[in-house]
Amino acid sequence: MAESEIQLKAWMLAGLGGDAAAHAALLSALVPLLRSFFRRRLRGSVDDAEDLLQETLISVHTRRIAFDREQPFTPWLYAIARYRLIDHFRRRRQAVPLDEFEDALLTEGFEDQVTASIDVSNLLESLSRKQARAIRDTHIEGMSVIEAATGAGIGVADVKVSVHRGLKALAEKLAGKRR
Repeated sequence: MAESEIQLKAWMLAGLGGDAAAHAALLSALVPLLRSFFRRRLRGSVDDAEDLLQETLISVHTRRIAFDREQPFTPWLYAIARYRLIDHFRRRRQAVPLDEFEDALLTEGFEDQVTASIDVSNLLESLSRKQARAIRDTHIEGMSVIEAATGAGIGVADVKVSVHRGLKALAEKLAGKRR
């Protein structure tokens, strides 16, 4: 049975609060949703769908701290799944029919994703160039700290400090807006 947005978000929030059972329930509930998402798009490639399912669950687990508690959960989830799928196609150098990809994006809440992307871009513009790039590379593009440092031509420690200070500045900015 597919879980509702309300239940999924409740488990996510409880998991963020330290409830391991809620986090486990969330990950278990995501399995059929993500399996269906990937199988529809990969047309019978069961092994690839299962690999992407696992990659996405790992991403949800490792990036859960980035989840905005004020936003719906499922657009965030499907954004991660889409990025994993795009990465898969890039690795395989497979062409994706544009009309199918467009339909998938529209049916999975792409409009919300575009709005969120614009909001994130606007927030990052308020930071120094180095901080914005470090955050974009590591938290949005999914690069490792080493990859981000190499790409920017700076040290690993510099990337870590830039991310930390940039996120701290963004948190302070957002906290000021909510008051």
